[in-house]
Amino acid sequence: MGVPAFFRWLSRKYSTIVVHCTEERSKECNGVRIPVDTSKPNPNEVEFDNLYLDMNGIIHPCTHPEDKAAPKNEDEMMVAIFEYMDRLFNIVRPRRVLYMAIDGVAPRAKMNQQRSRRFRASKEGVELVEEKSRIREEILGRGGYLPPVEIKERFDSNCITPGTEFMDNLAKCLRYYVADRLSNDPGWRNITVILSDASVPGEGEHKIMDYIRRQRAQPHHDPNTHHCLCGADADLIMLGLATHEPNFTIIREEFKPNQPRPCAMCGQKGHEIKDCQGVAREKQGEHDEFADTMPGSEQEFIFIRLCVLREYLERELTMASLPFPFDFERTVDDWVFMCFFVGNDFLPHLPSLEIREGAIDRLVGIYKDVVHKTGGYITENGFVKLESVELIMQAIGVAEDNIFKKRKEDDEGFKRRNKDKKKRMKQQGPAYMTAGQFAPQALGGRGRPGVVQNARHQAFDMRMQGRDQHNKHTLKGSAPNLSFSDGQDGRGVKRKAEDSDSEPEPEDNVRLWEDGWKQRYYKTKFDVDATDDDFRKKVVKSYVEGLCWVLRYYYQGCASWKWYFPFHYAPFASDFKDIKGMFTDFELGTKPFKPLEQLMGVFPAASGNFLPQTWQSLMSNPESSIIDFYPDDFAIDLNGKKYAWQGVALLPFVDERRLRAALAEVYPNLSPEENKRNSLGSDMLFVGKSHPCCDFIQELYRGESHEVCKMPAELCHGIQGTLNLDEDPILPDKPVQSPIPMLRDIAQNTAIGVKYKDPQYGETFVFKAVILPGAKMPEKVLKPGDWERGNRGRGNWRPQLGFNSNRQQVHLDQSGFRALGLCKASPYLSSLVTIAACAPAGISHWSPPKPIPPLANFPSSSLLPMTGTNYNNL
Repeated sequence: MGVPAFFRWLSRKYSTIVVHCTEERSKECNGVRIPVDTSKPNPNEVEFDNLYLDMNGIIHPCTHPEDKAAPKNEDEMMVAIFEYMDRLFNIVRPRRVLYMAIDGVAPRAKMNQQRSRRFRASKEGVELVEEKSRIREEILGRGGYLPPVEIKERFDSNCITPGTEFMDNLAKCLRYYVADRLSNDPGWRNITVILSDASVPGEGEHKIMDYIRRQRAQPHHDPNTHHCLCGADADLIMLGLATHEPNFTIIREEFKPNQPRPCAMCGQKGHEIKDCQGVAREKQGEHDEFADTMPGSEQEFIFIRLCVLREYLERELTMASLPFPFDFERTVDDWVFMCFFVGNDFLPHLPSLEIREGAIDRLVGIYKDVVHKTGGYITENGFVKLESVELIMQAIGVAEDNIFKKRKEDDEGFKRRNKDKKKRMKQQGPAYMTAGQFAPQALGGRGRPGVVQNARHQAFDMRMQGRDQHNKHTLKGSAPNLSFSDGQDGRGVKRKAEDSDSEPEPEDNVRLWEDGWKQRYYKTKFDVDATDDDFRKKVVKSYVEGLCWVLRYYYQGCASWKWYFPFHYAPFASDFKDIKGMFTDFELGTKPFKPLEQLMGVFPAASGNFLPQTWQSLMSNPESSIIDFYPDDFAIDLNGKKYAWQGVALLPFVDERRLRAALAEVYPNLSPEENKRNSLGSDMLFVGKSHPCCDFIQELYRGESHEVCKMPAELCHGIQGTLNLDEDPILPDKPVQSPIPMLRDIAQNTAIGVKYKDPQYGETFVFKAVILPGAKMPEKVLKPGDWERGNRGRGNWRPQLGFNSNRQQVHLDQSGFRALGLCKASPYLSSLVTIAACAPAGISHWSPPKPIPPLANFPSSSLLPMTGTNYNNL
């Protein structure tokens, strides 16, 4: 979800929620790789029941990674996705359910953001190609070196959208992957696998939440199920809290800021493409074996414990002297709702609220006052009480003027400090530069430095002249300049434009920190006068509808597939007046777009190759009735931000009626294969031969009954729903052909697949946002010091490894580090560090009993990253 800096703020304020994952690695013996046995207990000392994968967070980094070379073709992409999922399964080791959800057709409210992202991606791709061509000509023109251009087709990440051939192929590959693991991996033997591919409508994370909600409403649901959801989006934290499941954990990649990325021009790290000089890469290692590699730099994972976050929130949201009984679950729902004010995927955030400025803490303080005044909470089961929202908005509105002025002061102070820092960095340097062989020489210079006749005298001269320079400038009160011994005087030179301390600032015509900011905002952003009350009410009404839609989406599912916020900018908090009657309810019975229709709504013309030929012409033909939906270029309003990716893409909104009218003329041209890709599909459920439900599903196929059958909950961990036969099923003892040439067919398949549908409820049914009866709350984790540290900042916080807080980690004493310093074998060093991180409880100290022998004396298995308690190889 579009909540910049939310996770950073959350993990700093509530640092104990983060736990580092322990990952057991596969070993290699005599050239044979021994896979990890995932049927064994979890090394993180916790057992998970269900693992949910938000697949788009896996697909994108595997198909176009930022920190390593991209896969050469689509087959390599699929293998990378398989390996990534294997890592996650190895870490989490679910015992009941694995749910894989790919983004399907999204609600219209989300499609506007998808449209903006895909138009930006296309525009940035074209600009990058042009910039690389220009810089390459400049570097080669001045004699620089660049590796030859590798001719390959650019991967258009826009193909990761429902309805494309890529997504259709991905679904086939995942069916193969599931069948292979169910047939061959002992850790998969008794789990139920559900695959919801891109043909099933809905965003991946919301399909997962819908599944959890519907299972919770069933009588056979286990209220103590331990859920683990994988994804990097910030909204997963709010979604997990919204389930009110006491055991909910999120796993995500650990974010490591400021990681070096290779230059898009020369492939070397340490600089960006605009700073590339075309210098040949230096050899790293005797045989260049360490080129562009960092030992042990594989991406690591962390757990986010929502049960611990609930402890923090209970401490922070508890209110005394309420005129009604305190209900912590209701306050959690209110906290989730207030987080929508600082950003989400469906609404622009309010101008006066920024997470970095403490917006959430400010909202919590206001919320406590509002609850006392109104005598009740502001939300219930995903429905909003607008009179309470109005009080919160008015309280923010009173402070808006001061917020904008404080923001300007902080921004100016930051620029001033940054400028002073740059000035200090420029002034640091030797007060005297010697001549002779110690004189600095230009790279590639042909002249040889002169020989120093008497090194002792030369060193004495350097010290004396450095002291004289320092004393002279100290008396003047100015910083020392460089003094050259070649006779140059100290006269200043005119500073070049690129040496300026100040960077060009984007023009800001609104100037929120000056009086009259509201009038300028509406005139600049909406092209209306601030005195136009009717227009302001229209914007506020749409925003109020949006707040109600988002909360309903999180707690009850999609309330309307066609609603969207029809403006690029949000109103001010002070504009929320008399909003109680602005919203009643959403239209019932709305339906999602079909996959190809969504492609027409979110794709730029440059990505039209993923669409049928006649549909492409609607994007590019000047005579097309909807050509205005696909501008070749568009403006990006920085809206007070510094970088283009933070700005607002000013794209025209798609008119659904016009789009459908234009598509009606080209629908008859679709081929049978395209019609199939354009249809909505269903979830698939897979089990292995040893699963209790396998025989039941086999009987359905033997009976060839195409009627919908109710799923027996007692055979499948309490899971309920309906089953229907698949047209092209995966069946036991029936070989499964590999869709990837580099992977083998499954000759002895033991998996079986069937169509699956969640339990169905009426549109007006309300899912209760409560802790279920029989749920056992996890033991408290926080100590008084954790809360105090959260209020002060991270302080002396140390990361926890695994879920056992009493785990004692191995550490080395000074002799151990000295011994390691003698060994230059980085893989072996990585092994020792991994062992130190993963040692069992009770081992708190280890040092080498003797000097480390040569690397060649170690067996091959000891040179790999190792985990567990296998110390024999040392």
